Formats: sequence, structure tokens, C-alpha cells
Amino acid sequence: MKITVLGAGSWGTALALHFSQHGNEVVLWSRNTAYMKELQADRENKKGLPGFTFPDTLHVHTDLGEALKGSGLAIIATSVAGLRDSAALLKQYDAAHLPVLAACKGFEQDTGLLTFQVVKDVLPANKKIGVLSGPSFAQELAQQLPCAVVLASENKEWIEELIPQLNTGVMRLYGSNDAVGVAVGGAVKNIMAIATGLSDGLEYGLNARAALVTRGLAEITRLAVAMGAQPKTLMGLAGIGDLILTCTGALSRNRRVGLGLAEGKELHQVLMEIGHVSEGVSTIEEVFNTAAKYQIDMPITQTLLQLIRKEMTPQQVVERLMERNARFE
Repeated sequence: MKITVLGAGSWGTALALHFSQHGNEVVLWSRNTAYMKELQADRENKKGLPGFTFPDTLHVHTDLGEALKGSGLAIIATSVAGLRDSAALLKQYDAAHLPVLAACKGFEQDTGLLTFQVVKDVLPANKKIGVLSGPSFAQELAQQLPCAVVLASENKEWIEELIPQLNTGVMRLYGSNDAVGVAVGGAVKNIMAIATGLSDGLEYGLNARAALVTRGLAEITRLAVAMGAQPKTLMGLAGIGDLILTCTGALSRNRRVGLGLAEGKELHQVLMEIGHVSEGVSTIEEVFNTAAKYQIDMPITQTLLQLIRKEMTPQQVVERLMERNARFE
């Protein structure tokens, strides 16, 4: 299959590398033409994912029309902020019919839409729109270390057809028709990773980390179910699996945000030092607003919102969470 990957950050590059090494012709494209020319010349993403040479089956294009020609699948791996424009480009280049997997995690700012809902909003006639999510770091996928992720769509028949075409011994794919649950799990776990990094950075210990991860899962599940998800989805790879990885893994950008804030650094400084998009930061306010809409209690999300608004200190965030009124679990 020919696969077009839109977005040449670390995750988009890792996906392109992976699928190009497993029997697919892959084209990598980004709207940053100068950057793509660098990748063409270097045959490597030296900024986003250094150390991995592009195989001959991975092509880099500056022309999206050429990148989409003959393609059987588009994977959008931009930030959530770039998702709507990327989906609109498919329509502009007469590829509105092309099956689409959103490989980014978060809620769209202002609309509060989940990733697959953004694509559906732009391409309402397209019946093959889904989400790729689950516990996976770009660096490890590029190294071809094993992982398992979820492909989810409201179109169950399409996902059942797609899984055997994309499944490999490195990336094991599981299917789901609970796109809401998979998308919410992938989005909100980033917020919980910031909280966990904050706790770890303040040296509150492993007990506190376990409490945050567990209560974080409860928050994620409450919100997802209120939005129409199946509770069991959050007990799987896209829920607890992704949450554990992001809250504990050294490669987690969102955990590093929490660690940086615990050191007393300003948020803009932490993000600049990380140098990559940390979706959890931009997701906090949208998740808080969505929770308010559904009247869902999300104390971790609420206190982190107060932190980034500078209404609380890092120490006060953890103390506030631990001082909440006792209640039945």
C-alpha cells in the first residue's frame, strides 16, 4: 500500500520509517518546504528524530499533490493545532475520499472536538476516518522496538480490513469501534503525565505517583464515558496502557513539562527546552471546559489549569490534591 504521512515531526517520521520498512511505499510531507528539502538532502530527520536513515521505500515530497497520487491511506501526524488545515488540504487536492487516520492526541482548541471529529467536520462525506493511538514513543518505534497500539473508527468494517494490511511483528494493532474512548484516553493522559512529572520533580515519592496515575485514570474514564465511550476501552492500550507509559517513561514530553515546572521554571522556558510539541499543555483548558459541560469532576485537571494560569504554585497543586475531602472510591 502507498501511505502518505502528513507531518514530519518525530512521530510522523517514526510512523513513516516503520511502515516503509514493512512492505509499504511511504511518502512523508510537511507544509514547511525548506525543512522537507533538508530531509530530502540528508535522508534523515536530524532535528525531529536523528540517527535513523530513510530507507529507499520512504520518499520525501514538497508537493502534496504528488505525495497523495495513488495513495491508499493518509496518516495525519501533525499537532492537533495543524489537524484541521491538513484535513482541508486533502479536500483541496481532490483526496477528500482518501481513508484517514489521525495520529495526534488532544482536543481541538475552541471547538473542543476530538481528533477524528475534526477530520469528520472537514470531510463529512468520508466514511473511513479513524484514530491511531496507544502507548508508543517515536524513538522506540524508529528503533523497531515492539509496541502495541489501537486503530479505532466508528466504521468497524474498515478497521477490520485495515488491521491485517498494517499489522507487523513490531507494531501489533488492535481494533476498536470506540473512537471516542480511544481519542479521549490519548488526549487526557498527557495532562495526567504533567501532574505525575510535577509530583516526581517535587520528590513526593512512588506512592504519590501511583495515586496520581490511578486517580488520573478515574478522571479520564469519567469524562470518556460521559462523552459516549465504553468503560472497557479505558482499561486497555489506549487508556491505562498509554497513561502508564506517558506518566512513567523517561521519553515522555508531558512528564518533562511537570518535572520542569517542579524546578520552578516558567512554562514557556520548559517548552522551549523540550523543543517539541507537548500536547498536554494546550489540552488542559479544553478538557476542563468539556468536563464542565458534562458536569464531570476532574480535580487533577482543574488544579493544573490553576497552575498554568499562575493561580497556584507547584507545591500547592500536589498539596491541594492530597487534602481533598475523604470519600469512597
